[in-house]
Amino acid sequence: MTATSIDIFEGAFWADPYPAYAALRADEPVREVQRPDGPLWLLSRYTDVRAALADPRLSKDWRYTLPEEQRAEAFHQQQIPMMLLMDPPGHTRLRKLVSRTFTLRRMEEMRPRVRQIAEELIEALPAEGKVDIMAEYAFLLPVFVICELLGVPADDRDEFAAWSNDMVDASSHEGSAQAMQNLHGYLAALIERKRAEPDDALISSLIEVADDGDRLSEAELVAMAMMLLIAGHETTVNLIGNGLLALMTHPEQMALLHERPELLPAAIEEFLRWDSPVHTTPARFAIEDVEYSGVTIPARSVVVLSLASANHDGDRFDAAAELRVDREGSGHVAFGHGLHHCLGAQLARIEGQEAIGLLIKRFPGLALDGDVAELVYRQSPLVRGLRTLPVTLA
Repeated sequence: MTATSIDIFEGAFWADPYPAYAALRADEPVREVQRPDGPLWLLSRYTDVRAALADPRLSKDWRYTLPEEQRAEAFHQQQIPMMLLMDPPGHTRLRKLVSRTFTLRRMEEMRPRVRQIAEELIEALPAEGKVDIMAEYAFLLPVFVICELLGVPADDRDEFAAWSNDMVDASSHEGSAQAMQNLHGYLAALIERKRAEPDDALISSLIEVADDGDRLSEAELVAMAMMLLIAGHETTVNLIGNGLLALMTHPEQMALLHERPELLPAAIEEFLRWDSPVHTTPARFAIEDVEYSGVTIPARSVVVLSLASANHDGDRFDAAAELRVDREGSGHVAFGHGLHHCLGAQLARIEGQEAIGLLIKRFPGLALDGDVAELVYRQSPLVRGLRTLPVTLA
């Protein structure tokens, strides 16, 4: 396979992108890819991806794609103040404010509740037999956790999660936009209720947080809650699903984890590296000409970084294609790097540890039901995850 002969973001790529990425890293590490909504530049080598994640010449602001004469006017227009889509100093301010409530200590304090939710979901599974572990477990646990964290009523969980899925997976721009509008309206109303009836959940904390008199505006609160929902739900669903599949298709690694359960934290890091739940980053935009691996990306270009490919780069990871739950150190970029390093990384780790650890302990004979080649993946350039994962519980 040569880099010029492979398809990106279509066809067989969805089921197994890693041969394509190996070819790209070897022959065309910076490649222009044609997409229905326009061309983009894809970076696939670890050194390039890690550097680009912290490169101030690659902005999160789409307005840098506009011709210079149109850009000044666009910068005066109001944008959705979502931290994920912002550069400093706006990003710095929002990150500082939210970090006061989204602390490592607060995330670790959630571990007992995460464990309890996992145990309750496991108890609801049949004692043995066939089940779609995505629908009945991997999908539900992160939804329950993020809803409790934010303070979303239990009755609203299903609708809440459906909007998140549509924003990531919708086949049309209209479908994604409608889901965003629905979620935006819901969160705006929820924030108003929290103002009147505060609780100890995160949205109420975000309403109250202040730094030298600075507070999140109404629009910033809605955008922050929306970002936390999508990032906190989508990524963890796929971490659990991808991790379970990795173990079931590598029985020697499953056996090692049963033999040495203290390896679970290292195993989660390996699942994040080996089959990254965030496949590629949200788009960045070249403020000026930038060069990576000897290729110049023109100013105003859309740039996407493949975290999945970087995490399989043999120049960074020994025997990168192999799954090793006892691999020492992480170094992966599954949670990004630099200013936009994932705020909820520790919560995702906790959920992955509890969800996978408890499930394989309860069902030591857990096995894939069917042929791995028949599994269907979500066709999203952003996330890497299964639509279903049929298993036999034993």
